[in-house]
Amino acid sequence: MNPFSSIRREFVFIRTMLGTLKKISHIDPNSNFLITDEFEQIVDSHKKRTAFICQGRQWTYQQFDNYANRVASWALSAELVPGDTLALFCRNRLEYVAIWFGLSKVGIQAALVNDLLTGKGLAHCLSVADSKMILCDPDLVEIADNAIKHLPNKLPLWTFDGADNDAQDFDTAINNASDTRPDRNLRDGIKARDTLLKMFTSGTTGLPKSVKVSHVRAQRYAHSFSAAMRAKKTDRMMMVLPLYHATGGLCGVGTALMNGGALIIEKSFSARNFWEIAYRNKATLFTYVGEICRFLINTKPGKYDKKHKIRAMLGNGLRPEVWTEFKQRFGVKTIAEFYGATEGNVGLMNADGTVGAMGRIPWYVKKAFNLELVAHNFETGEVVRGKDGFCQRVKANVTGEAIGRIDSDDPRFLFEGYGNAKDTNKKILSDVFRKGDRYFRTGDLMKKDRNAYYYFVDRIGDTFRWMAQNVATGEVAAVLNNFAGVQLANVYGVKVPKHDGRAGMAALAIDGTLDGKALYKHLQESLPVYARPLFLRLVENTETTGTFKFKKTELVADGFALNKIKDPLFIIDNANQDYIPLTKNIEQAILAGSYRF
Repeated sequence: MNPFSSIRREFVFIRTMLGTLKKISHIDPNSNFLITDEFEQIVDSHKKRTAFICQGRQWTYQQFDNYANRVASWALSAELVPGDTLALFCRNRLEYVAIWFGLSKVGIQAALVNDLLTGKGLAHCLSVADSKMILCDPDLVEIADNAIKHLPNKLPLWTFDGADNDAQDFDTAINNASDTRPDRNLRDGIKARDTLLKMFTSGTTGLPKSVKVSHVRAQRYAHSFSAAMRAKKTDRMMMVLPLYHATGGLCGVGTALMNGGALIIEKSFSARNFWEIAYRNKATLFTYVGEICRFLINTKPGKYDKKHKIRAMLGNGLRPEVWTEFKQRFGVKTIAEFYGATEGNVGLMNADGTVGAMGRIPWYVKKAFNLELVAHNFETGEVVRGKDGFCQRVKANVTGEAIGRIDSDDPRFLFEGYGNAKDTNKKILSDVFRKGDRYFRTGDLMKKDRNAYYYFVDRIGDTFRWMAQNVATGEVAAVLNNFAGVQLANVYGVKVPKHDGRAGMAALAIDGTLDGKALYKHLQESLPVYARPLFLRLVENTETTGTFKFKKTELVADGFALNKIKDPLFIIDNANQDYIPLTKNIEQAILAGSYRF
């Protein structure tokens, strides 16, 4: 390796780490200095600066605080008390952050609920968050009302833009409320380790779990990316991610607001118009998840591809095959890829732009991090323990399960758990390397290279076993996504009668028609035989959650059953090195165990 590149790598790492440590040095779980107090300090420093831009409307920092104060006054008049929870069930809007900020001024917690939920799924989130009332968009009132019917008690319902049936008029109530800043003593008993918000896991494989987000966690998320992004008060953060999720709603929001910058809030993501919107709003920063970047490179070239002013972006899930093309096509200089989870206690950040890496932990700072990679049994889904009963660390370039040491006295390594104690206990490993220690199970598989860079491999549930080999769906999807015409690939394992393990299957959104022979050749050159998908399902769109994570539960349940699936199905034909249509005769042969893969 070029010695100058090594020196530069260490310089960038140390500079970013020191800058981040400086930003978060004041955070203390035992302190009564809350993110609410920080926001009020920021407001007082930047009163006249623009804070929010949303569909033609703008707020200064002072207007942001005034609205939040009205929310606080309204909450008290609505007989909410400190410790109560209000469910915020709406899409991105100008008022979103101000609502939970305002509630926090008087010790009330907001449950930030996914606006795509309906029925029993929505009712579940309202219940586990112990919601006392709901505030929602006008077009979500009926959905909220239907969900309430699944609850033992009817919850008061409020809505924006005027009263609607049983929903009360929130805007009128807010306009009549005082915009005087509430007395600080209304939250005097709250510590930074106490709950600020309730968020929810994405629910890709089941019902979402309620996650307690403390003030200290929110503070860390809000401050951790400023150094890597070199954020300043003149920056404008483009926000297309849902504000109910930590990546957008805390990391992206905090990187802008904690430095006196502005947030450009879009109600939804449009790949076709993204760069034009960024250009017209003078965006300089952008918060992403990996699939958004893939959607963007799948668009046709446009005149705004490099006409915009976005210089840096932060987010997670950017796959290596997208990374380089994205930078070259759109000219974004800094990509701050990070690893973390809303509820987790493990954090990584890629400070130097090494393609595909989530972050780095060189030997000289190892004690400052809590991350370990331990041997994982792919058949049982459990960690591997040695004869002494303790877990075993994996070597460089060997895939292991990522776990994070829990330390209740260190704000970096807290695990605050879920709303349900049973869910919390499932994520804790005890007696890992010594008696009495405790670690958080991230549920993710990773590997690190000899330069201490960490790379995401797959979710544990997304790894399956075929031909006595472990297959990581993310790696297979990356190869499929590199094939001409494939816009999105969602890979999963399905049961095949009379065979052990699960066979690979991919739901593909393609542009044009499938060239089975060309795809077979591409996979033959890039994947070992056991990792090549046996089945293909051509779909118009690959279904994702509101945070663009792939949904797989229904796909796995459908398997390759012709009587369940209307989409075109294909099967691998190794004899002719092709993918051919799955017919009823072939399906019967598979079920009988006579088809040779």
